[in-house]
Amino acid sequence: MSITNQRMREHAFLSGLYGDDHYPDHVLDKGKAILLGLCERIEAERPSDLAALYVLTEAATEEFNTLEAEFDAAGSEIETVAREEIAEDFSFVASAYGFADADAEELIAAREW
Repeated sequence: MSITNQRMREHAFLSGLYGDDHYPDHVLDKGKAILLGLCERIEAERPSDLAALYVLTEAATEEFNTLEAEFDAAGSEIETVAREEIAEDFSFVASAYGFADADAEELIAAREW
């Protein structure tokens, strides 16, 4: 499925982490794919309220939980800078799809990082 939301197609996910040697690009690419997958799910499922959105963001957050092992294996980690960047992108996605009132912490409440 192709993302139709113009803001999401133009958004540079995890841009604050690319170019920093602490974060390997091949792992960041997988994180970016998780966020793009979230956009695709939102467009396909069209959540009608915050509760439905949080179900989708929980699934994406759990994918990041799994991805943390790949960060570790590459000598990196999802630490403060990465956490904030990921959280900002989740909030940006929510806002772009009409959920500007989404709670940033609730969007990533399932995080283990």
